Amino acid sequence: MTVRSAMRRGAAHKPRAGSTPAAPADTGVIYERLTEAIAEHKLAPGAKLGEEALGEIFSVSRTKIRQVLFRLASEKLVTLIPGRGAFVARPSVREAREVFEARRTIEAFVMTQFVERATGKDIAALRKHIVQQQRASADSHVHSRNHLLGDFHTVIARLAGNAVLAEIVEELVARTSLITLFYQNKHGATESLEEHLTLMTAIEKHDAKLAVRLMNEHLTGVERSLVLKKEETLRATGLEAALRAEPA
Repeated sequence: MTVRSAMRRGAAHKPRAGSTPAAPADTGVIYERLTEAIAEHKLAPGAKLGEEALGEIFSVSRTKIRQVLFRLASEKLVTLIPGRGAFVARPSVREAREVFEARRTIEAFVMTQFVERATGKDIAALRKHIVQQQRASADSHVHSRNHLLGDFHTVIARLAGNAVLAEIVEELVARTSLITLFYQNKHGATESLEEHLTLMTAIEKHDAKLAVRLMNEHLTGVERSLVLKKEETLRATGLEAALRAEPA
């Protein structure tokens, strides 16, 4: 079942008096509904994700809601604040600039290591990953597309062979994915995919110098594609309205 069909079948309203209660949603559907609402900007950065309110919307216990919120927090989409609850993460403009600066520095070294060590199997794995990116982009699934675009860099770091650097890149990519989710337009995402294809050409030629230059240009281009907005310009939408299922 697709996310959209699940959304249509899922219940988004509290049952009216005298009506049959909606069937409880499973955690997978709740996760997809929340990530899609965040990706499509129906829920603005900083929006409160109340456990009780979400439990009523999806007709589930707060325990199930917590499971989903912990998963979203692990993916940097949600911030958990002790004593206050869960909120849609709020990446700042300054954070965005600093993250890209760090990535350009670290990934230049990682790319050099990778190109020097890449085997035919490694390159085939990257090619397969790009096919997945193309499919997600064609399906217009914003969250999956952004996740795969970022994961491409994480895969390169893992294959480069330095576990510590791979962990650092993974953390930076997670933060970048959140930033691009909120601030990058679809045109910017399409350009990222095209640049990944160009990078593959340099990698396949084992041209480390060219690959490093292309990676730097790619990350700089992604940063420039961001439509960075001041926090006060972002308007929140109520939970029920943001998560309402589309009419069948």
